Amino acid sequence: MPALASHRKPRTRVRTTAPAVGLTTAALASVTLLSTQSATAAPDPKPGIEDVQKKVDELYRQAGTATQQYNQAKEASAAQRAKVDALLDDVAKRADKLNEARRTLGAYAAAQYRSGSITPNATFFLADDPQSYFDQSQLMDRMTSRQQQAITDFRTQQAKASKKRAEAVRSLETLTTTQNTLRTSKQDVRTKLGEARTLLSKLTAEEKARLAEIERKKEAEARRKAEELAKQQAAAKAEADRKAEEAAKESGSGSGTGTGSGTGTGTGSDSDATTKAEKVLAFARAQIGKPYVWGATGPASYDCSGLTQAAWKSAGVDIPRTTWDQVKIGTRVATADLRPGDLVFFYDDISHVGIYKGDGMMIHAPKPGANVREESIYYMPIHGSVRPA
Repeated sequence: MPALASHRKPRTRVRTTAPAVGLTTAALASVTLLSTQSATAAPDPKPGIEDVQKKVDELYRQAGTATQQYNQAKEASAAQRAKVDALLDDVAKRADKLNEARRTLGAYAAAQYRSGSITPNATFFLADDPQSYFDQSQLMDRMTSRQQQAITDFRTQQAKASKKRAEAVRSLETLTTTQNTLRTSKQDVRTKLGEARTLLSKLTAEEKARLAEIERKKEAEARRKAEELAKQQAAAKAEADRKAEEAAKESGSGSGTGTGSGTGTGTGSDSDATTKAEKVLAFARAQIGKPYVWGATGPASYDCSGLTQAAWKSAGVDIPRTTWDQVKIGTRVATADLRPGDLVFFYDDISHVGIYKGDGMMIHAPKPGANVREESIYYMPIHGSVRPA
């Protein structure tokens, strides 16, 4: 009998997973390698020294802007505080007047009571809300003229006191807003200066030396431009003197009629302006070497607009506190026409100011960490100039 064929299903060979394991291992190795490369990748390149210098200059400029905001808020806060104090004093005085009017009404009411009964008049005088009786014509008719005047005074004082109290409340709210602005500006200044100090602190000795060299080149270029301006101004003055001399000769060769009239006024005006400018510069020179401190107005330290304000005050001329207000006073002057004592403003946001001393140079309080000094007006971008008086 033939052997029966086996119906058992042949066993299927199971493929090992070794290749998959190998693939996974390779993938993990790749990921690990990439992670290691990412971790050990070079950090962002360190900014060049020129970039650091530009960044520091920009931070100082921003700090200067914040300083002017601080100065503006400080002045506004002081003015608002004075207004609030005056209003509160006025409210107190009006409260006294209101109480006096109320005492007068009370005296009338007491007199009514002592006369034997509480009349409608007394009811009115003792009422918590006298206003409800003001429109009752019958009651008013029964009152004497003195009583009516007392009530009129009471109503007047009550209305004025209420108005002043409301005004005082609004002024206090404005003062709070101004003080908040003051605090914000103060913090902005500190933040900008802190960022600048942090950048400078990270420089190596070699980088600091390179930064100093960049600064020297910048100053040299600014001085060169100042010398050019000085030559232009000297040439313009020489030409003006020559023309004046020629005009004087021509005038002297004529009949002489009217000579000398009209010249005294101009000379006196120029002399007065020169005298003021001399006082301004004398004061400014005396401050050289004193430290820049933001928000300072002297006498031990100054910020830029604090110095200019104090200098012109020494010449008997009051000018505003901030650069933004100082640039609006006096007469606008072209750079080529600058005279000693004129104010020169810098940057598009008018955040810095100096006092022109002649020959393209100025005296100014530069920035934190520096002292009041002489410097070329071309050290910073010029916005414009004014002659205060």
